[in-house]
Amino acid sequence: MEFVDTHAHLNDEKFAEDLEAVIARAGEAGVTRIINLGDTMDSSARAVALAEAHEGLFAGVGIHPEEAFEMTGRDIDRLADWAEHPKVAAIGEIGLDYYWEKDAEKRLLQQKIFIRQLDLARQLHLPVCIHDREAHGDMLAILKKEGKGLCGVLHCYSGSPEMAKEVFRMGWFIGVDGPLTFKNAAKLPEVMRGAPRDMVLLETDAPYMAPVPMRGKRNEPAYVRHVAEKVAELWGMSLEEVAARTTKNAECLYEKLLFHKEIPKK
Repeated sequence: MEFVDTHAHLNDEKFAEDLEAVIARAGEAGVTRIINLGDTMDSSARAVALAEAHEGLFAGVGIHPEEAFEMTGRDIDRLADWAEHPKVAAIGEIGLDYYWEKDAEKRLLQQKIFIRQLDLARQLHLPVCIHDREAHGDMLAILKKEGKGLCGVLHCYSGSPEMAKEVFRMGWFIGVDGPLTFKNAAKLPEVMRGAPRDMVLLETDAPYMAPVPMRGKRNEPAYVRHVAEKVAELWGMSLEEVAARTTKNAECLYEKLLFHKEIPKK
């Protein structure tokens, strides 16, 4: 079986001491490719460097809403330069986060840099990886107005079944990770049961939100298999079918995955 972890943060300091072992374990678990997302300028640069150094590792570059700042033309140019790299698969992780940010002016700044990065993705013909936390109304409004001509994924989907239907109608994917396996998953299992099988991506968001039975531990890409097992249960499919379907979905959205080798197995 082949899995793709379409969202991880291997730049995180939690992987500082054993990154090579983490990547090796992913390969041993059947994870052939990992998309490692940046969330600041520094972490985006690091994501590109790691992608260059490891087979099967890809990068996303962008500014996360929690890290929002007044981006200059030079900042946009740096993102654009990185995005030209053959292993930079996406602009991301970008988006809106109203859970942590309550200040109205700072929320407007999040929206401003989100729209600038959407425009960059459009110019570069790259997909977008989106963070949306408690900002569903503004997120949909911006995507309908500013996301025309773009494709992408709402990472770690947390919206309603009704919102999911709207997302699918727009041609966007949803990403699912550890929370799908939690007992308090709320409406997410319902979303997954009704989701088009060709519009779902597997993620870990490592090192965060490890899935059951690893909950409470540091998450890592090898654990994406546990997310796939829950998807298989909800879809009434075999694990092999889910692996094949979601791998094809990842390659459909992130076309650069098709042109590079897999994580080598020891």
